[in-house]
Amino acid sequence: MDSLYDVAIIGGGPAGSTAAILLAGAGRKVLVVEREKFPRFHIGESLLPYSMAAFERLGLREKLDAAFQPKYGGEIATTSGARSLKFYFKDGFRLAHHRSYQVVRADFDKLLLDRARESGAEVREQTVADGLVFHRDSVTLQLQEKGENRAGTEVRARYLIDCSGRNTVVGNFYKLKKSYANLDKFSVYAHFENVFREPGIDGTLTRLIRGRDRWFWMIPLSETRMSIGLVMDTADFKKLKKTPEAALEESLREQPVMHCRMTESRRVSPVYSAGDYSYRNTRLTGDRWMLAGDAAGFIDPIFSTGVFIAILSGEQAADAIEEALTNPHRKARLFKNYERKLHSVTKMYLRFARAWYRDEFVEVFSSPTERFQLAPAVNAVLAGNIGSSFAIWWRMQLFYAVLYLQRFFPLCPRLDLTPPAGMPKAAPAAAYTEAGLP
Repeated sequence: MDSLYDVAIIGGGPAGSTAAILLAGAGRKVLVVEREKFPRFHIGESLLPYSMAAFERLGLREKLDAAFQPKYGGEIATTSGARSLKFYFKDGFRLAHHRSYQVVRADFDKLLLDRARESGAEVREQTVADGLVFHRDSVTLQLQEKGENRAGTEVRARYLIDCSGRNTVVGNFYKLKKSYANLDKFSVYAHFENVFREPGIDGTLTRLIRGRDRWFWMIPLSETRMSIGLVMDTADFKKLKKTPEAALEESLREQPVMHCRMTESRRVSPVYSAGDYSYRNTRLTGDRWMLAGDAAGFIDPIFSTGVFIAILSGEQAADAIEEALTNPHRKARLFKNYERKLHSVTKMYLRFARAWYRDEFVEVFSSPTERFQLAPAVNAVLAGNIGSSFAIWWRMQLFYAVLYLQRFFPLCPRLDLTPPAGMPKAAPAAAYTEAGLP
């Protein structure tokens, strides 16, 4: 058996790498076990400004600035072409940072994992962790390197952080995983070159296009490359009886507000798909373990909260375990506070995501009012403000009250989210403005 580690981390994605950087940087003996070989394709490419402070703490700002495209806000539009609203983080309620990044996740994740190595963490890629055994003062893991005739090893650590993503090793071990009702979604996505975009900072915005029974994302990853995805109910996808590739191509072709931007584009990646990805774990901590990132739960790709929560939870888990190693008598309170905070953040974004799937959300959001500073407050939450201030909290409660009333009374103009018949299904990028599309 290998010597005792202070912390073993399953998963080298954003949550695992964040925790490893901080703990190794504090002088702890850290092992990161990652089943894949980085770089590898991953979705979740749009980051939020509230992660910028964490990136500074991790010593990554200069590398991120050099490697990735900035992001200054977002845009929410309708597939009908009836409404479009751009929002910029500089206008958010009391935001300290006015931009973030659009990233190629393969490169972003590798940058973080390499930083964990530089900080002193031991990283074992292409290695699977299972066979967990929890003891009173430690945890034992069985490690198996991928490939034929690779010898297995056994390691022991004082604490375990599970950052294994949807595999949620500890969650499955204890049977903690539960699906979210009403969020049974299916997504298909790919990368494209030469999709039309506006000049200047508007060309950096994440674009969300809301339809009656589906929505699309458009995330500019570089000067020429864009991530494009489609999300719909799993039941609706099954009714199509099409491959993910055919479903994406057909859906884009049928949406004028999408298709007119793509007449000169070409797909440069396979079409990927994912389903049944919204879930939670009923417990996030145990005596010797913590769950972080997608291993704790995942809500929905809307609003790009996945990486934000991964970075936040990795940071919070590392801080809690570092303090527990220094002051063991405080462990129970530290772990309880971590679980309470992460449940609170997840609950907040769950409510936001469920609101998105109601027609009232886009009707109200796309008809902003300066009264009570509701629009800047929603903007701040979209930027990653987790509602810790009362000023944000009460404004968001008022926003949800308006959404509720909008169901029964047209406080904001009603919208038809169905693409109108007869609109051109192909238009050269040069004619984009003339087409009158948002």
